[in-house]
Amino acid sequence: MNPNPLKILVLFYSQHGSTLNLARQIARGIESVPGCEAVLRTVPKVSAVCEAVESSVPEQGAPYAEADDLKHCAALALGSPTRFGNMAAAMKYFIDGTIPQWLGAELSGKPATVFTSSSSLHGGQESTLLSMMLPLLHHGMIISGIPFSESALGHTQSGGTPYGASHVAGHEGRAALTDEENELAFAQGKRLAELAVKLAA
Repeated sequence: MNPNPLKILVLFYSQHGSTLNLARQIARGIESVPGCEAVLRTVPKVSAVCEAVESSVPEQGAPYAEADDLKHCAALALGSPTRFGNMAAAMKYFIDGTIPQWLGAELSGKPATVFTSSSSLHGGQESTLLSMMLPLLHHGMIISGIPFSESALGHTQSGGTPYGASHVAGHEGRAALTDEENELAFAQGKRLAELAVKLAA
């Protein structure tokens, strides 16, 4: 076991479990690469009410992300549900607060990837993934997607895009991933970790 593994941050926001399940599968892909450790972190809900009453520690699940998580990660996987073709407000709020990390170039040169979920098949997944890439490009990160050499990308009937892993929950809110969605999320995490290892070398 590597005493100093590369820590790869899987930072997500999830309300109903779909994006969380993608994050977990991406983490499995990351940890399939020797010398890499996935660090799951989330962000709190955001509103005038939430900011007044939200606990500083989540009641369950992944801890909230802190500045040091960004500073010390070797790579970043960023995930959010789709909200009108964009990331959720909670994730946008967190990202908007990373000006100190931007000024310090703390993420510059590190690989990154993005993932999302939506309730409908044409619910804005690709525009969400593309919009999530924009602040990462401003941070100087190296964006990684999913190549078509991953066969599941060519025959998925649900989620999965070359821009990043995705999940279609349907209007009944299915959080469980399909076989293809699982396969693509795992491949995306593995690819991110492999890039982090190469860059670290």
